[in-house]
Formats: sequence, C-alpha cells, structure tokens
Amino acid sequence: MLRYHRLAWRPSIQAVPQTTALMSTSDSASPAASERSLRGLLLLLATIAGVSVANIYYNQPLLDNFRASFPQSASWIGAVPAVTQLGYAAGMLLLAPLGDRFDRRGLILLQIAGLCVALVVAAMAPSLTVLIGASLAIGILATIAQQAVPFAAELAPPSGRGHAVGTVMSGLLLGILLARTAAGFVAEYFGWRAVFGASVVALLVLAVVIWLRLPKSQPTSTLPYGKLLASMWHLILEHRGLREASLTGACLFAGFSIFWSVLALLLAGAPFHLGPQATGLFGIVGAAGALAAPLAGKFSDRRGPRDIITVAIALVAVSFVVFGVSTTSIAGLVVGVIILDIGVQAAQISNQSRIYALSPHARSRVNTVYMVTYFIGGAAGSAVGAIVWPLFGWVGVSIAGLAFVGLGAWNHLRSPAQPVANA
Repeated sequence: MLRYHRLAWRPSIQAVPQTTALMSTSDSASPAASERSLRGLLLLLATIAGVSVANIYYNQPLLDNFRASFPQSASWIGAVPAVTQLGYAAGMLLLAPLGDRFDRRGLILLQIAGLCVALVVAAMAPSLTVLIGASLAIGILATIAQQAVPFAAELAPPSGRGHAVGTVMSGLLLGILLARTAAGFVAEYFGWRAVFGASVVALLVLAVVIWLRLPKSQPTSTLPYGKLLASMWHLILEHRGLREASLTGACLFAGFSIFWSVLALLLAGAPFHLGPQATGLFGIVGAAGALAAPLAGKFSDRRGPRDIITVAIALVAVSFVVFGVSTTSIAGLVVGVIILDIGVQAAQISNQSRIYALSPHARSRVNTVYMVTYFIGGAAGSAVGAIVWPLFGWVGVSIAGLAFVGLGAWNHLRSPAQPVANA
C-alpha cells in the first residue's frame, strides 16, 4: 500500500513544517509492488495532466470555424486562444499555490466540477463575446495539471525526480498536442460546439477514477491564502535559478504558441485549403515530443539540466528556420513540428527538474512562479501571432518565433550554472 511520511519540522521563509510525500512500502509490500504502485500513480497523474490541459488547446484548430460562426466579430477571433492562455496564467497564480495548503486530490476534483460548467457555457455560446468569457474561465480552471506535476515530484525519490516529472509531463504534452487532433476530428464531423461537450464527458469519467484511485496529499503549509500568495515573491527574490528558468521557458513557449495559434489559418488558405481535421493531425506528428519527455528527464537526472536546455534551445531555433522555408510545404511543416515539440518538451522537463529541487517545502508555489511566467509567454506568442500573421504572413510569424527563441537563448547563456542539490 501507499502512504505518506511526515518528515521533521524545520523553519523556512513561510515558517511552516517541511513535508514530503515520498512513496514507501508497508510491512507487507515488496519493493517491486511499491514500484508498480508508483508507476500506476504517475500514469494516472499523467492522464490528469493531459486531459485537463487539453482544454486550453481545443480552440486553436477551430479558429476558422469560429470565424464562420461569428463573421461579424471575425477580427477578434485571435482573442480566443490568447485569453484562454492568460486565464491559465491567472489560474496558476490564484489556484495552483493552494496545493501546498490543501489536499491536491480535493482541489483537482473541485476544479473539474468548475471546468465542466465553463465548457458547457462555451458549447452553448451565442456570440464570440460569450465564447471569449467562457474561454477565460476554461483557462483558469484547467490548471488542474499544475497540481499533478508537483504531486509527481513529491511522490518520487530525489534520484528519480526528473524521470517522474518527465512521465507526467509526457501526458501533459500529449494532451496539448492530441487536443488539436481530437478537436479537429470532432469539429469536422459534429461541429465545433461538440468539442467542448465531449470534453465534459471525458472529465466526468476521469473524476470517478480520481475519486477511486488517487490518494490524498499531505499539505506542507498552514499559511492563510494572502500570505501564501505573497510568499511567492520571496521565492522569486531568493532563487536566481527560478528566475532564469522561468524566463527561458516563457520565451520558448511563446515560440511554440505563435506557431500553433497561426497554423490553422495557414492551412486554411492557399495552397493548402485544409480544414480543422488536417490541422489537428499535426498534433499526432508533434506527439513525438512526448516520447522525448521521459528520456529528457533521465538525462537531466544524470547529466544535469543546463546542457539539456542548451540543446533544446538549439532545436527550437532550427524548427523555426525550417518553418520559414516551408510556406508551401506540408513535409517541411511536419519536420519542423517534430523538432519544435521535442525541443520545447526537453527544455520544459529540465527546467522543472531544476526548480523542484530549489524549495521542496514550496513546490506548488515554485511551480506557480515558473508556470505563470511560462503561460504569459504563451499568451504573448499567440497575441504576436495574431498581429504578425495579417501583416507579414507565415515568414513573419517564423521570424517572430525565432526572435523569441533568441531571447530565451540569451537569458540562458548569460546566467552562470547554478548547482542544485537533490532534495
């Protein structure tokens, strides 16, 4: 059986007990059984991360459908993905830190309930304004994934933390990428409103599994809500590695988002004339990045994360060069997507492996600082894509993506290596 151990109390900037949820075995459980139990929990957490985060990406291959449904508001279509990602950043800031204060299983179930309501509103939206409002709520409540990832870091031993985070992040990336495939397929045959309805069904099924299989977590803080949020500022000031990882991740995700938020518009026009289903199929191609996640985690455990991040930045830069010369080439876009997603995922795993070792008693808050910055970068990428696309076309989008990557590279390379002890 699985249980959690409360470790010794020690003071911190929050003046709360340090607690960790390392996996252990009972007297009757064998190490092999414990390993299987841990693997099963990590797979469940990966599923939670993927199914929940998918909701902020369903709208990206549907932009042309929204434009057809709301022609009088066509100039505001780009606001849907941008607002969704801003909502995700706001949700991480306001909700994700609660994982240090309350049981994560209960938080996950409450957010699923609220997310289902927001999805129903989106499915029934009579205007683009309502859809944008529902998209903001979807973004806020889909931060369920940001409870799953630090949960995995707590469950795993320090020597396997990178691999555990990589396993859950592979589920998250699959959710991001396959969301576009699923949304494109459903919209092609049943309309875009059915996409949000199908997500409600998937979330309700997942909630039942969570209720039956996921154990409760052990809170590590007794701070009231206001002080819990304020303590993140101290973490930012205290840890230079957190600041560096956050900005680098945000720049790479901005490039990732500028590509995916404009791809549907590129494929809808000449010479491709392809619908949302074809756009969604690129998600399957990009799923190669999810296969790199556990490997990136293992290399991060063995070699340290900084070298992996350097290689990842180079891969993302190469992907935008490939995109820039693939304005009329499906094959070029496919190659670029594979390189892009492997690079972004490898950098993400390595960055998170670094930050989770910085402050074990505040993993949810450290994760919040990182991911809020990360998704602000994503929202900036989507917004820039909406501006650059009508003015400069696909080549302009590719150059803008490369500029974001260049900023991330500068931030990463200018910072000295920060040794981080496994905690």
